[in-house]
Amino acid sequence: MRFGALALFLAVAQGGKPDESDAFFRSGQVPRLVIELDSKATEALKAEPRIYAMGQLRENERTLFEEVAFKLKGAAGSFRELDDTPSFTVKMDRGDDDQKFHGLRKFHLNKSVQDETYLRELIGSDLCKAAGVLAPRVTHARVWINKRDMGLYVLKEAFDRTLLKRGFEKSGGSLYDGGFCQDVDADLEKDEGKDVDDRKELKALLEACREPDLVKRWARMPELVDMKAFLTFMAMELMLGHWDGYCLNRNNYRLYFDPATKKAHFFPHGMDQVLQDADASILDGPAAIVASAVMRNPTWRQDFRKRVGELLPLFAADRLKRRIDDLEKRLEPLLQAWDKDRAAAHQASVAGLKSLIEAREKSLKEQNGMPDPRPLVFTLNTPVLLTRWRTNSECEDAALATSKAGNVELLTIACGKSGKCIASWRRGVLVPQGKYKLQALIQATDVKALEDDAAKVGVGAGLRLSGSSRENKLVGTCEFKAVELEFEVTEQAADVELVIELRASKGSIAIRTDSVRLTKVGK
Repeated sequence: MRFGALALFLAVAQGGKPDESDAFFRSGQVPRLVIELDSKATEALKAEPRIYAMGQLRENERTLFEEVAFKLKGAAGSFRELDDTPSFTVKMDRGDDDQKFHGLRKFHLNKSVQDETYLRELIGSDLCKAAGVLAPRVTHARVWINKRDMGLYVLKEAFDRTLLKRGFEKSGGSLYDGGFCQDVDADLEKDEGKDVDDRKELKALLEACREPDLVKRWARMPELVDMKAFLTFMAMELMLGHWDGYCLNRNNYRLYFDPATKKAHFFPHGMDQVLQDADASILDGPAAIVASAVMRNPTWRQDFRKRVGELLPLFAADRLKRRIDDLEKRLEPLLQAWDKDRAAAHQASVAGLKSLIEAREKSLKEQNGMPDPRPLVFTLNTPVLLTRWRTNSECEDAALATSKAGNVELLTIACGKSGKCIASWRRGVLVPQGKYKLQALIQATDVKALEDDAAKVGVGAGLRLSGSSRENKLVGTCEFKAVELEFEVTEQAADVELVIELRASKGSIAIRTDSVRLTKVGK
């Protein structure tokens, strides 16, 4: 496929079979939306923001939609209370089964608090659809809450039957919400499909990915996963640098089992932080269960590399910058009318995004020409220092940072006011078959374990492998103390994700970066 013209790119990017909402997204209009909430609904959303409250939606000062349901949305880093700058899920048919907003029964209004350009979600969606990955369509809206001017929002369609019908001939399959930092081994919420308590599809997928007999695993997985679709999905997540998506963070995704083939399809979600790191790796092993299992198969990894090469033209910087320029022209008058200072800041943010896109295209081309990573080289009983740790948090107010104590660099994690901290520093490593010991010096300050968490994963601070539980622990207060984790790799080589975590209701920890070492202790 060639992508020589912007018009062709945009046509492909719409994706899927047309429906009655197509005209709205193709038009590029930015509606003026007033969310009308009475005092009862306002108090309800303040008290229980995740539960729908009824209100009205007024569009362009003309069309009034009555009996519309609103609830607040967002996870760690993006959730805001109603009196702040909230994001909403809007359900049009809660009171009237036939009521739709331009063909949509449900959609989201995102305040884009983690993307000052307001463009990353839309660009990510366009690119995924151009690659053949079913993704929600995205546009913008100018929003008020009653008489409070909230400014610009990102309007995004929801994952529901409207979206699924565009991509699949047969309806009625099971649609799972990936939730917050949950993989296929979790009890994922089932949004569509028969028997909401039945998880046999997920169980079968998990068992196939963890089948110890590799011959059986490689035979079973293509029966449960649409491998061609998954390789494209994985390639796009990594090429976009979607660090908070499924493959890298087991977050922001939906999983659908096509009733016609019985095979799993993954869809991207929450792409407001893509295209932030120009040098984000497409070669390091992903941590998620399905992605990791796929990339351990040499043939599928070769297919992945081939797919990356085929998708590179989508990331041509000149084309993407023209698309961004068109979008900026659409948004500029709206931003000027809202806040001139914000309009100026938006121009600077967009210029930064275009620079990142130029650098990303260059990096992708360079990485595409590189060989696959080789396993770390170990001398028996000789420690290897591990650097390049990244953050991961399952709560909204944990604080993860780097600091220094004299000449020693530290990684820190501290509980927030919520009284629930599940956060970690993580690093993926490719290691050959053998027995290993991970070691770190950790200082704990007033750490109190989560009372309901010990049986699930571990207590307080400690070391573990992603997807596994641990027995090592630190609670209370102590100076830098050695913590160890031993594990074994039984395959010829494997990507493992190392986790240094704090699971606590209060307290903090600090990790000396010069102490985090991995040692091969046996064959």
